[in-house]
Amino acid sequence: PDGGTRRVELDHDPRERGAVLTEPELAALLRLALASEQHYGAPQDMEFAIDADGLFVTQTRPITTLPAKAAPAGAEPTSPAADAAPPAATPAATPLAAHEPILRGLGASPGAATGRVRVLAGPSQSAQLQPGEVLVAPMTTPDWVPLMKRAAAIVTDAGGMTSHAAIVSRELGIPCVVGTRSATRTLRDGMLVTVNGGEGTVLAGAVHLPAAAPRPARAAAGGAVAPVTGTRIYVNLAEPDRAVEIAARDVDGVGLLRAEFMMLSALRGMHPREVVARGESDDFVRRMTEGLTTIASAFDPRPVIYRAMDFRSNEFRQLAGGAGHEPAEANPMIGYRGCFRYTREPDLFALELRALADARRDHRNLHLMLPFVRTGWEMRTCRALIDQSPLAESPGLELWVMAEVPSVVSWLDEYVRLGVTGVSIGSNDLTQLVLGVDRDNELLAPYYDERDRAVLDAIHTIIERAHALGITASICGQAPSVHADFAARLVAWGIDSISVNADAIERTRRNVASAEQRVLLASARTRPADGRAGASPGLRAITSSPRISP
Repeated sequence: PDGGTRRVELDHDPRERGAVLTEPELAALLRLALASEQHYGAPQDMEFAIDADGLFVTQTRPITTLPAKAAPAGAEPTSPAADAAPPAATPAATPLAAHEPILRGLGASPGAATGRVRVLAGPSQSAQLQPGEVLVAPMTTPDWVPLMKRAAAIVTDAGGMTSHAAIVSRELGIPCVVGTRSATRTLRDGMLVTVNGGEGTVLAGAVHLPAAAPRPARAAAGGAVAPVTGTRIYVNLAEPDRAVEIAARDVDGVGLLRAEFMMLSALRGMHPREVVARGESDDFVRRMTEGLTTIASAFDPRPVIYRAMDFRSNEFRQLAGGAGHEPAEANPMIGYRGCFRYTREPDLFALELRALADARRDHRNLHLMLPFVRTGWEMRTCRALIDQSPLAESPGLELWVMAEVPSVVSWLDEYVRLGVTGVSIGSNDLTQLVLGVDRDNELLAPYYDERDRAVLDAIHTIIERAHALGITASICGQAPSVHADFAARLVAWGIDSISVNADAIERTRRNVASAEQRVLLASARTRPADGRAGASPGLRAITSSPRISP
């Protein structure tokens, strides 16, 4: 039936009977409230409705009116830059209830931070941003990263949940709100604001926000035992500076080591062609090797999957000298990038391969992944380039491809024939290409949904195809760390590993452990009378997953 509202007149006033809810209704409501709090990791403000068919949750979100608690000794600050602001510059915080948001957008990176606003039009104004300020910009590209590291929080006019600002902020652990449309017009330099990256709001002044739930650590003696999962939980990483900290967490390795952050540092703001022209290629390789070694040594012997550079032309153009080397593309997201770029500029790809080979001399847990592979001929060309590089003499190298372009399903057998041993589903780009939605466009954000049936069908098919060909299937997009039901589907389909951002490691492992238990229970219920279990595809991740050899 069509939706709508129907008003029903009662023949009595329910308030006259004392308790409005019955004991069974209260018990059912309590169970739902506890389940919601456990799922989201924080006390919930929950709305519900009751009719003749039962009890329904209509909305749940974190409680925003709890008094702030004093942080226990040794606890982490809410924001990485919370200690950076001078005490005299920040007035005493006021309760959240006294404030209405002055700006709304998409909550792209969780956490909250208070600081003075600094509106910048581009990274050339970087000297104006002081440590602990709130960076406000139209949008960000890779050359903004050094500024972003100094900010207490980030707010942008444009962008979606998988935009550059969103992804980098999550990597850095900085609160971020994107897609506000008017941040650079509404906010002014020097304004004191509080950015709530979980709710996607910006509030005037210093505001008390509920403290984030403490980040779970590895189980200590006498403490709660972390769940054990057959599905490996990897982490997405880009910053060598965070490697030791994150490697100490309950994580099985690095499923996505993005090249771009290390490359920006190694390039020192220049376009790669400028680096080559100046004769500084060896210095670039040395700096890249240092970054790779830092990360690989922190995780050794756990695997680290290095995804080669995947800058787009509009991002490369922002680097010094970039305008003279990059094409002007109307839609760089589906343009000159990834594997195709390596086939056109093999000398630059060779520098990356040299750095990886140098780092692998001492750390064989490092492996290579090629991004945005469209066709078999691209893969054949890149395979030849790898075979001509020092990596050809590096034993035990695993070669992966990103599954971002839907054509991967048709070409995967050829990739495997060329030596590919693993496929990692990049659900951000895959969703964009399956649904025809620009993932950087906040206007299309309502249509960008990794849980759309077409996207789910594509992911399921890739996993099945990979397993049929005998290779590992992983995923490194945003969805599994946000949606518990998405992670549960992946487990049921037999995904071998899930790679998430650092803030979602423990939450994802809990969700995966729960999903694995449900798969086992379902298998037990369908066990034949003779006691022999049938072959359940959903158990593949638990019982027979192919693994990377460190």
